[in-house]
Amino acid sequence: MTSDITITTNPDGVISLESVSVRYRVPQERIGTFKEYMIRWIQRKVKLNSFWALNEVSFNVYKGEVFGLIGQNGAGKSTLLKVVARVLRPTKGRVWVKGRVSPLLELGAGFHPELSGRENVYLNGALLGFTQDEMDEKFDQIVNFAELWDFIDAPLRTYSSGMWARLGFSVATATEPDILIVDEVLSVGDEAFQRKSSDRIHSFREQGVTILVVSHNMGMIQSMCQRAAWLNHGQLQVIGDVDDAIQAYKQSQPV
Repeated sequence: MTSDITITTNPDGVISLESVSVRYRVPQERIGTFKEYMIRWIQRKVKLNSFWALNEVSFNVYKGEVFGLIGQNGAGKSTLLKVVARVLRPTKGRVWVKGRVSPLLELGAGFHPELSGRENVYLNGALLGFTQDEMDEKFDQIVNFAELWDFIDAPLRTYSSGMWARLGFSVATATEPDILIVDEVLSVGDEAFQRKSSDRIHSFREQGVTILVVSHNMGMIQSMCQRAAWLNHGQLQVIGDVDDAIQAYKQSQPV
């Protein structure tokens, strides 16, 4: 299914994408080590395939809006979020983002396993642009929310995956951003912590924070979002009313 979509982007939007495309290049055959890859590269024996993870995607997200992205795995949703978060530069097209962005993409991605939880809080805070004084003020709040006082001075390699994610979520949401980017992170931790995480996201929405969210949970998309877009193989298929986007997506799935 392919829709004819004409969208005029507006730089006055908090997020505005204009004909954004991202191309990835991957080796045709599996190469076991980086050393082997470099040897083949020098010998010009590496053959690459290219594919478009995003292809001519254009849309706007406005201040205070909660905007959902849906689609199958590999549709380009996470790539699009990384472009908006400035983690990835588009191959073609233009992106406008206005305001401070807090990306909840890979929780704790900047953590170091040999450092303690305390040290990683400050490290991750620095990566997010906070000063040490700002992190001093936020530290107790972060650890309280993550419920990790008993482990905060232990090396992160001793943490479970749930503890790791809880600390990452708490650091990333320790301040009110202008734009919050959420990629399937509301399932971290136990049920009680999931409720806390969801409540914090909802509080951001009530305070007028712009939220761009990816989820396979259609119920959550329907309850949280004012508009939604369906991506399929890197192309924008439907954008607009949440129910319309979800219905078109579901109808495209094999029975």
